[in-house]
Amino acid sequence: MSVLTRDEAQTRAHLIDVHRYTVDLDLTTGENTFGSRTTIRFTARTPGDTFVELKPETLHTLTLDGQPLDPHHLDGNRYPLHGLTAGPHELTADTTMRYSRTGEGMHRFTDPADGETYLYTQLFLDDVQRVFAAFDQPDLKAAFDITVTAPPAWTVLGNGTATRTAEGHWTLTTTPPISTYLVAVAAGPWHSVTTHHAGIPFGIHCRRSLAPHLDTDADEILTLTRACYDRYHEKFDEPYPFDSYDQAFVPEFNAGAMENPGLVTFRDEFVFRSAVTDTERQTRAMVISHEMAHMWFGDLVTLTWWDDIWLNESFAEYMGYQTLTEATRFTGTWTEFGVSRKGWGYDADQRPSTHPVAPHPDAVPDTASALLNFDGISYSKGASALRQLVTWLGEKDFLAGINTHFARHKFANATLADFIDNLATATDRDVHTWATDWLRTTGPDTLTAQTDTTRNTWTLTVHHTGTRPHRIAVGAYDHTLDTHTGTTRLAPREHFELDIPQHTPTTRPGPRPALVVPNDHDLTYAKIRLDPTSWNTALTHLSAIPDALTRAVIWNTARDMVRDGELHPTTYLTAARTHLPHETDLALLQGVLTFAHTHITDRYLTPTERPTALTTLTALCRDLLRRTEGLTPNDWEHTTPHTTDPGLRLTAVRHFIDAATQPDTIQDWLHDGTVPGGPHLDPELRWRILTRLAVLGATDTTTIDHHLAADPSATGQEGAARCRAALPTPEAKATAWNALFHDDTLSNYLFTATAQGFWQPEQSDLLHDYVHRYYTDAPALATRRGPAIAEAAGRHAFPAHAIDTDHLTTGTTALDDPRLTPALHRKLTDQLDDLRRALAVRRATTTP
Repeated sequence: MSVLTRDEAQTRAHLIDVHRYTVDLDLTTGENTFGSRTTIRFTARTPGDTFVELKPETLHTLTLDGQPLDPHHLDGNRYPLHGLTAGPHELTADTTMRYSRTGEGMHRFTDPADGETYLYTQLFLDDVQRVFAAFDQPDLKAAFDITVTAPPAWTVLGNGTATRTAEGHWTLTTTPPISTYLVAVAAGPWHSVTTHHAGIPFGIHCRRSLAPHLDTDADEILTLTRACYDRYHEKFDEPYPFDSYDQAFVPEFNAGAMENPGLVTFRDEFVFRSAVTDTERQTRAMVISHEMAHMWFGDLVTLTWWDDIWLNESFAEYMGYQTLTEATRFTGTWTEFGVSRKGWGYDADQRPSTHPVAPHPDAVPDTASALLNFDGISYSKGASALRQLVTWLGEKDFLAGINTHFARHKFANATLADFIDNLATATDRDVHTWATDWLRTTGPDTLTAQTDTTRNTWTLTVHHTGTRPHRIAVGAYDHTLDTHTGTTRLAPREHFELDIPQHTPTTRPGPRPALVVPNDHDLTYAKIRLDPTSWNTALTHLSAIPDALTRAVIWNTARDMVRDGELHPTTYLTAARTHLPHETDLALLQGVLTFAHTHITDRYLTPTERPTALTTLTALCRDLLRRTEGLTPNDWEHTTPHTTDPGLRLTAVRHFIDAATQPDTIQDWLHDGTVPGGPHLDPELRWRILTRLAVLGATDTTTIDHHLAADPSATGQEGAARCRAALPTPEAKATAWNALFHDDTLSNYLFTATAQGFWQPEQSDLLHDYVHRYYTDAPALATRRGPAIAEAAGRHAFPAHAIDTDHLTTGTTALDDPRLTPALHRKLTDQLDDLRRALAVRRATTTP
């Protein structure tokens, strides 16, 4: 398949204007393929040659201006159009297309719970060609008229409101001009909850087997949707630009969600069938808010070429968190961003594959390279940069510039230069220089605090490593005695702002504070280092800091120090063991426990240190469970806030299961169907326990099959696949390996589940030979099955547990393999750099 280059896209955009697509899809032709007929009306500005893209199973006919073209001239995914004359043209393609099982193109899923089938499109970045013929680039926007033939019992959804014109026949309202990658169709026997708000129809949809779970949360989802919608209309001058707002929770979706105008698609794990924490509900709410922001930034105004993908994602990421904080009950969203999401950006920005938030156009020469930039830089770092921009510029001027941008480019395309020029209209500040400093550079800066004292004053100096300007808040805290509990707390003395590097050492009145926190409130993107006195205070009194966002800044500092070899991993674990039993913010609790397990215990500590670390984690989780055991309402009045939140107990149970080194306790839980004192085991917890028992060799295929019979759902199928792959036997590993790398029938989700079960640190001897086999089999798999499976193979099927120099040597050599696809090469580059870092951490923190 030929990928589209930027030069080709520019040439084609200069040659033609595309006006309208008429697309007819027939979804009744069989289980493997569907019919697709497309008419494209376009104008050539001058005589010339170009091409149209399509990836058919069979190209039946193709006509240009009524004249038949030879189907055999299709070259891969391109059909050449030679000798176009200046003026209007009409191209019609009649094809049979193949359904996907990898979440690309038209994905087909049959629900094992009830046998019902569902279809949906995912056409990003260049997968529209799998569904209909198109001039597939973002700056050739057009109106779309779409009709769909489907089984009579099905409902069809799309970018515009859908009307059933006859039994099994549906017509979608004509769209405004949108890019090809934003077209969306979903069909199946959906369960729907609908309402109206602000004069347009709203709907949420899921497969029928999830109907009770969607109904349980429908009020919450719709309330959030309305609140975000109203808040965006307060921020943006341009009204919502489409005629309806549907949100479909679809099966086996690769991303978190996709911003198709009028029909946002979400992974249907967001329809919770098991207990979740309030932080997980907040995450769902953030995704809802993020995708709605795209209706303006991404859909109304669209990037010209994929080098500006950050403009879509960074804006929606920032606006999603900020709007959720302003408009809903989730007022602490920036804490979750700080402790969980932001680390994604810091990690990506310190790898060899780092790139500027806004890469130079030459760095994104084609669609294959563009796909590599959907990472922690385009999302997390970019959102952090925009948050810093708002801090520096002021929200009023920022929104004024944004509204100018929307007005100038609505239903059209824009570039980074357009964006910055429009921001500049709202302020006297030098936005262009700011953009160069922040958006065209790589790597995180570091801000290191130094404090000096005199008799009645103290002085703060912030040493700056890096090139970006920063406006930060500094928090100064003093020890204070809580007379109610008799414990020492930290009380804020003052907050003040500094501009880095413009500021000179700042002298403040009074004795030196016990704790000085640069970047308090987490307003900039930089690694932070505390002065020695403050760091000692943080280690001993972290849970006594009153603000969760400040605690997030310090936990992030500890995380960075571990990754940089400056803090022993066991010191981080000791801090977690000391402070998490008193933590009141669930996002912090979950973020710290996750890093402690997946990075420190599984990677940064040696195999001989790991059992002790797991014991520390299970002891910590027991402390968290005791915190919610046997307390009366009167007891709760005298404990810290939120300790009654069942999410705290659920988090502790999950991490206890994952860290268990002996099967007895969790086997008892599984047998009894409950954790003593709660919670009762729901499907997620049962499969979680069974996976850990499989790793420990304390279950077998008969038991796994028994649990699958009790839960034959899609998530049950995934749970069983994960458990079977986790069994510590040569036969189980051989079967799983064949399914992953040679069978090619696993869907994207079953592939991921099998890969997640396969590699286990406890089974390193059994898995030793597979580490080398990975580098032989993964490249061939990625070539056969495409970018989505290549991404999964690099992310989930990579032998991340194998932290040794032999693995690093093997992997580094494999990077020169010419068979590597761009997607797999990028993932391996990142994974091997993480391996290199893990080895460096071990060397730096191991006593000779």
